[in-house]
Amino acid sequence: MIQIINTGKDNLISAKISGKILKKDVEKIHPLIHNIIKKGKKVDFYFEMEDLEGYTLKGFWEDIKVDSAHISDYRKMAFVGEKKWQEWSTKATDFFTSSEVKYFDLEDKELAKTWITS
Repeated sequence: MIQIINTGKDNLISAKISGKILKKDVEKIHPLIHNIIKKGKKVDFYFEMEDLEGYTLKGFWEDIKVDSAHISDYRKMAFVGEKKWQEWSTKATDFFTSSEVKYFDLEDKELAKTWITS
């Protein structure tokens, strides 16, 4: 499940993510990406992952499609999590994008928020 968080920053997509990420969850984020791009800006992401189990197959495929279409539209990504596999996944994301990508432990989420908004 993805719960969008309003931050007041017009190029930041912020969300709390838990459970399984479904195709419909990823579809909620896609129009937000388009709205930021239409303003001539690059997209920043803040994803806070707690009790995240991963993706469904359709959710994973949808995420790959969206990221492939917009990878050059991303500026910074902050992933905040609680598990080692989330940190590894962040490192893999960093390898495939020219965006600035950082992982933060859940107890460092305030530091992550400061980083993503700077």
